[in-house]
Amino acid sequence: MNPILTALVVLAFGGSPARTQETCTRDAMVVFDGSGSMAEMGFNLMDEPRIFDARRAVRRVMPQVAPARRLGLVTYGFARRESCASVVVRFPPEPDAADRIISEIDRLHPGGESPMTEAIAAAAQVLDYETEPGEIVLVTDGKENCGGSPCQLAADLAAGADMTVHVIGFRVRGEHFSWPDQPQDTFIEPVARCLADQTGGMYVHAETLDDLIGALRQTLGCQILSEATAGHPATHGAL
Repeated sequence: MNPILTALVVLAFGGSPARTQETCTRDAMVVFDGSGSMAEMGFNLMDEPRIFDARRAVRRVMPQVAPARRLGLVTYGFARRESCASVVVRFPPEPDAADRIISEIDRLHPGGESPMTEAIAAAAQVLDYETEPGEIVLVTDGKENCGGSPCQLAADLAAGADMTVHVIGFRVRGEHFSWPDQPQDTFIEPVARCLADQTGGMYVHAETLDDLIGALRQTLGCQILSEATAGHPATHGAL
């Protein structure tokens, strides 16, 4: 990692240069939720689909993060109607992967079910979690509806070499309520939170575009000092 970039990270987040460089040398996989719920527009039907801001955040952050560490990408759910067979390893960690990650996510459209656990397992296998340290960053709206057990997977990963899973819960919502006097659009913790809790990772709730940008910078760990980071720290729901 570039020494100047390391110094900027230390100034921004108060860490030690040695710890920052150690973290940034670990390969990381981004696991991106593209299930049908990412196309939802909210109960009032006035908001944009979640995927719009998710793409904007990826375009903003990846060019800043990718020069500092090798990144890979796993997606699930895209354009697979009512199917759990949608986990795709787009590519393993590689240098300067920003353009490739942005391109892959921009051209895909949400659809299908949410095999979240299988997607995390696939990313861990790519990173060789049993013998090598690594990091996984999951961007999800919180659902697992393909029979997976994220907490059991978390226990398996915790028994490996040193695999950390960070979870970004993006506009996580509860179920619709049938009575008009009950609260609407209530956010809840996603089932995937145990992946972070049991592997020493962070869970960050992101509600706005700025929240999501900050959460991606925070969880990918190689953030650069920027006006956006200083103005919009991603602390909502962080452990």
